[in-house]
Amino acid sequence: MTSTTSQQELFRFLEDRFACAQACTECARVCALCASLVDPDGTENQELVRRKGIMCAEVCDSTCRVLSEQNQVDEASLRMQAEWCRAVCLESARVFDGSPGTEETAAACRACARACTDFLATLR
Repeated sequence: MTSTTSQQELFRFLEDRFACAQACTECARVCALCASLVDPDGTENQELVRRKGIMCAEVCDSTCRVLSEQNQVDEASLRMQAEWCRAVCLESARVFDGSPGTEETAAACRACARACTDFLATLR
């Protein structure tokens, strides 16, 4: 491996890490907003949407913080956090798909899951 190749890999890693952190931030914002708009005394489906919105916002916020840390976080921890975030985002998107008015939230969750997938590819 040449130094140019390793530099290119490092740049891709950093770009994908930053893109993933940005997607997590946006997803957390949209999910928190979605959860805040749902009536806490609503139907069972509304309660599920509210809980998934809160959970997804918390996981995405946590993932963004891990990705943004200046200290070196080991690769295994980064992988575990990104995989957890991706799984929660995909699960949340499926819940939001079944509820009217949450299309933007489902799209943000899918975008975050894609960003996590792209970032995970740089770890392999």
